[in-house]
Amino acid sequence: MTANNHITTHLSNAAVESEKRIRRIKAESGKPVIGYLCCFAPPEIISASGAIPFRITGRPGEDNTAADAYVEPYGCTYVRNILARAVRGELEYLDGLVISHSCDMIQRLYGIWTYYHPLPYSYMFNVPHQVSPWGQDFFKRELGFFQESLEKFTATRVTPSALKETVATYNRNRTLVRELYNLRKETIPAVEGSDILNLLIYGGSLPPDDFTILLEEKLAKTKLRKPREEKAPRIMLWGSIMDDPSLLLMIEEAGGRIVADDTCIGFRVWEKDVPLTENPYDGLTDHYFVNFQCPRTDRGPGVNRFDYLLQRAREYNVDGVIGYCISFCDPHKFDYPDLRDYLKKEGLPMLLIDDNYSFEPAGSIKTRLQAFLEMI
Repeated sequence: MTANNHITTHLSNAAVESEKRIRRIKAESGKPVIGYLCCFAPPEIISASGAIPFRITGRPGEDNTAADAYVEPYGCTYVRNILARAVRGELEYLDGLVISHSCDMIQRLYGIWTYYHPLPYSYMFNVPHQVSPWGQDFFKRELGFFQESLEKFTATRVTPSALKETVATYNRNRTLVRELYNLRKETIPAVEGSDILNLLIYGGSLPPDDFTILLEEKLAKTKLRKPREEKAPRIMLWGSIMDDPSLLLMIEEAGGRIVADDTCIGFRVWEKDVPLTENPYDGLTDHYFVNFQCPRTDRGPGVNRFDYLLQRAREYNVDGVIGYCISFCDPHKFDYPDLRDYLKKEGLPMLLIDDNYSFEPAGSIKTRLQAFLEMI
């Protein structure tokens, strides 16, 4: 299976296109599709087991009332959106579901979904909330349990050599993504932030080898592209799950240029390679637990936990930071005041967009974005 037969790298609606493509891949390959919401449960293990990892996305702004019978209306709108899609049967192509304990609401989603709408395979991947020696040991053991459950479902043994080979393929993709991000360091970047996000969303529907082909194609075309000549405020995006380019498009239409980000589908998972260790679990633990910069993980008190963001802002010559928080996303909302004050002391202004996963009212959001961009 290859990705170069009529793949377009300009995706107006990557989430919709990705679901169309995963249905084709499933039909052609006969492999089971395992959906996941967060990469704490490494997709490398899913892929090495013979299944296809698929990052599930929501549909911001769509009607969530189908979830009302299962979860309270004041719960996380992202979770409600995903559950509503499952209840309506829109995710029928999934053969399995993997949920990581990224937050309590996500964990509740697993219990509700698998009880009322069970799939052939499901797994709840437990993740400690504190980086510590015991936490790392716990995470590493959980990797083993996760692999065993997948081996039982797919009837495929995951050998250390097969897992190392899969990790190497994913690392190749990380290298290519970083090359695309490096092009955004230029005074006039050759690629837009919304374009990158669409690419990463679409890549979440592809087997890793196919994604490699797509990334190589995208990188080659981007290097030949003539960038927009006008200068614009350089923005770093931070915040909750963003699996839709709406906000990025609003920022770009308002005159900003997104050159860096710190989001879970964005640079967080691509910034570094998974170390190629003798025991693959050591490298996966280091990457997905120790070094994965998610606010749900406690790294101790003090604002020095934000040093990596300041370093990134300077590396990409950022003029300001725009944060995005989904309603009831406590991990990000608790971090925001400290992060805002920390960046302000370093001369970087920050704007927070608080949203219910709908990007409405769009006019109000656009007005705030325009005012912020004019200020910086």
